[in-house]
Amino acid sequence: MSRSENKSSAATRVSSFVLLIIFVTLALALAALVLAISLYSNPETQGIAVYWLLLGFIGLALSTYVLFQTRQRILRLRIETPPITTTIECRKCGFKSVREFQRGDYVFKEVEPCQKCNEKMIITAIYREVREKGKTPSFPY
Repeated sequence: MSRSENKSSAATRVSSFVLLIIFVTLALALAALVLAISLYSNPETQGIAVYWLLLGFIGLALSTYVLFQTRQRILRLRIETPPITTTIECRKCGFKSVREFQRGDYVFKEVEPCQKCNEKMIITAIYREVREKGKTPSFPY
C-alpha cells in the first residue's frame, strides 16, 4: 500500500469512529429533549426539565457542528492523482505523439504505426505530470 492510501484509509477509519461518537451524542441529545418535554408537563419537575432541555440543545448543536467539521476535513483530505502521460516516438522519422496512459503500457513497447512513415512506434516515456497548487506556469518572453 502506498503512503497516500495509508493516509486516506487512516482518515476514513478515524472519521468512522468519530461518526459513531457523533451519532451516539445525537441520540442522547434527542433523548434528553424528549425527557425534558415529558418532565415539563409536571409542575413539580419543570426546573429539572429546563436543565434537560438545555443539555439536549447543547448536545444537538455540538454533534451537528462536529459532523459538519468532520465532513469538511474529509473533503480536504481527498488527494487528486495527477494524470499519467505516455510519450510515443517513431524510430525512423522522429515523430512524437503524447497520449494518456493505457493499461499495459511500458517503455520500449511497440505500438501503433507512425502517421508519417507507417513504421512501428515505440513508447519512450511514461510520466506523471505534477502541478503545484497556486502556481501559474512561467513562460519565457
